[in-house]
Amino acid sequence: MWVDDVAPYHARFTTAMRGAYGKVLAKGLPRITRYRAGASRFTIMDPSGNSIVFIRRDEPEDLEYGGSKQLTGLAKVLDNARILREFKTDDRAAFRALNSGLRRHGDSAPAVEQAMALAALIELSTVLEEPERVPEWGERLRQMALSGEDRDQVTAFVADPALITPWLDAR
Repeated sequence: MWVDDVAPYHARFTTAMRGAYGKVLAKGLPRITRYRAGASRFTIMDPSGNSIVFIRRDEPEDLEYGGSKQLTGLAKVLDNARILREFKTDDRAAFRALNSGLRRHGDSAPAVEQAMALAALIELSTVLEEPERVPEWGERLRQMALSGEDRDQVTAFVADPALITPWLDAR
């Protein structure tokens, strides 16, 4: 469905879903994909599995879906996780990719990439209802020396910045 702005539609659907189910359903049926600020689309699925994709009318024709051959290490892992989350709506696969990618490439990656991976792991753990390691990842995020620009980049990488705010604002 083409609309002028997707954010108000997403907000209405999430409000209605919270009212009906007590939370926003991001897996199973019905469900809604997470919305990040500035995104140009989201999908909602009804209990039967039918889906409606809301797309902003002025979405760029050359929308970048990721998969750049120039990326390596943790940057490539972050790009892959973004594709898995946003376009394939596979939170479990994104979680696995980030968890193993951070272990493999984290030590050699720039701090902002490590912070983005930690923030995404915190968010995905919450969504997947597996919060056991959130305090550990949050503490690692808290200890990172990030510039204001880095913090903005980390916040923009997750759909729900409120989930990481306690660790970014704790300094």
